[in-house]
Amino acid sequence: MAIQNHVENPVEYVFKGLLAPFSHRTSDPAARAAARARPQVLRVSAADLRASLREGFEDFMAARDDVLFIAIVYPLAGLVLAAIAFRNDLLPMIFPLLSGFALLGPLAAVGLYEISRRREAGEPADWTKAAAVLRSPALPSVAGMGLILVGLFLLWLATAYQISLIAFADAPPVTLESFLAQVFATGEGWAMAAIGIAVGFVFAVVALALSVVTFPLLLDRDTDLDVAIGTSLRVVRENPGTMALWGLIVAGLLVLGSLPALLGLIVVLPVLGHASWRLYRRAVAPV
Repeated sequence: MAIQNHVENPVEYVFKGLLAPFSHRTSDPAARAAARARPQVLRVSAADLRASLREGFEDFMAARDDVLFIAIVYPLAGLVLAAIAFRNDLLPMIFPLLSGFALLGPLAAVGLYEISRRREAGEPADWTKAAAVLRSPALPSVAGMGLILVGLFLLWLATAYQISLIAFADAPPVTLESFLAQVFATGEGWAMAAIGIAVGFVFAVVALALSVVTFPLLLDRDTDLDVAIGTSLRVVRENPGTMALWGLIVAGLLVLGSLPALLGLIVVLPVLGHASWRLYRRAVAPV
């Protein structure tokens, strides 16, 4: 049963105010109360992760032609970013660009969540129906969450750039060969890699906690954005071990999908997107 009465602490109050422009607007008191209701969070296990992945793969196979049409945009965008880094002598930023691009994965998978939702409901599910999210009442909230992830991605890039400036202050690499040599043959390069991985891990944990069920919840219910984000944080808090395992699974599959030349993401991204919807169904109690 959803928790109706909840006293907001100062952080929640400020958070609610910042996200208010992206929340649903209605004068109906009942609808406002429903949008503010906190969904019940459930306990999930490793078995739920396996089942979610299996069902996600089934969703992918059932709608793979339409899903591939959606998913191909993601690796293409990653390759464009890498090409820009090569052209502008930003070689140390190639890895941060490609790895940090995963922070935007939940946003890129919004159309996939819609396909899974429609298949679950027995409705027609193809890429044209997935585009229905653009007409969804939840679009302002979805856009707000997307801006949060974009901001996190840009903050990661700025942080990674500062780390690279410190590591390559004396001689910035101008070719791929010199970049690889400086990374793997110098103490500064190893230090940059270690610090970058540690900082990137923190960004990944924050992104996971903020978004693990946020987008599916927004598409599924008339819920305010701050409530959806709070629900996602509670899912992680109530299931720390399982969510950590889910993060490792996602990271591992994204690494495998990045080979070769990000092409594997055309399959990995839709499977993970559909699986995320299925995991949401197991982590948040139905109304």
